[in-house]
Amino acid sequence: MGKQMTEMLKGTLEGVVLAILSMRSAYGYEITAWLREQGFTDLAEGTVYALLVRIEQRGLVDVVKVPSEKGPPRKVYSLNAQGRDYLQEFWRTWSFLSERLDRLQQEGR
Repeated sequence: MGKQMTEMLKGTLEGVVLAILSMRSAYGYEITAWLREQGFTDLAEGTVYALLVRIEQRGLVDVVKVPSEKGPPRKVYSLNAQGRDYLQEFWRTWSFLSERLDRLQQEGR
């Protein structure tokens, strides 16, 4: 990923992670692995873990500790009602921005 992609991802990663959690519960490494499979290969695990701490502190997810075969228990995150509301707002904002950006791109051709 280039610098521009990294900067854009910073502004949207929270919504992306919440969208992943809207499909299924997951722990940090699962989320990071899925993002890497989708092409976000330069994404640092620490970035995702820091984001998970922030969304947990803001009450957007529920967390359950699940025993792990390798080491300490894993924190499994699932989207709660407050997180779903926040995600809906994210998608509204995303739609607004993407429509305007598409319009700018079309007019610039």
